[in-house]
Amino acid sequence: MNKIYPSAAAALEGVVQDDQLLAVGGFGLCGIPEALIDALQASGKQNLTVISNNAGVDGFGLGKLLSTRQIKKMISSYVGENKEFERQYLAGELQLEFTPQGTLAEKLRAGGAGIPAFFTKTGVGTIVAEGKELREFDGHTYVMERSLAPDVSLVKAYVADKSGNLQFRRTARNFNPNVAMAGKITIVEVEKIVETGEIDPDQVHLPGIFVHRIVLNATPEKRIEQRTVRKSA
Repeated sequence: MNKIYPSAAAALEGVVQDDQLLAVGGFGLCGIPEALIDALQASGKQNLTVISNNAGVDGFGLGKLLSTRQIKKMISSYVGENKEFERQYLAGELQLEFTPQGTLAEKLRAGGAGIPAFFTKTGVGTIVAEGKELREFDGHTYVMERSLAPDVSLVKAYVADKSGNLQFRRTARNFNPNVAMAGKITIVEVEKIVETGEIDPDQVHLPGIFVHRIVLNATPEKRIEQRTVRKSA
């Protein structure tokens, strides 16, 4: 089965549709699938619900999809650094489901593992738990959280082999493995593609069974969200 596609647009073709639930990897601007986001913007698909730790910044990452009004709802844990996000949300133009960061990661991991729901202490006694089932275990109260199983997951990895086995690079791993596991169809953008077997099996961070399509983006921009430098001596 050939998983490699000639472009990001080709990788999305026939998969991404209006009104879908999508998950997008990354943390801030680190480890985001830049080419796939650009191709999604160019596709013009509308009314998307997007699961992502945050929504990029104005004019970059998922911020591009906000500017074209293609996202109707975000499921996120952090939404700072994006003035257009703030404007749309406060104006009632964008729906938002705030989710604690660890809970968001587990909702994706559980979805990928076929677990429909789980119990956690996080959010008990706060608005996070409103309308959700509470249960007591060993004298402590827990809230039930449903897992997430997006229609399509867009992921950034560093290296893929032709079977779809992935390696992530340092902190760019972040949410990407969980996002990849959760998707019914997972499309991965990588900087390098190697022959099957070239990645040491002990160094495979995510097995290719979770990966359906691969596209090469050898020179991503990798923009820095907030650059901090040390003063010269």
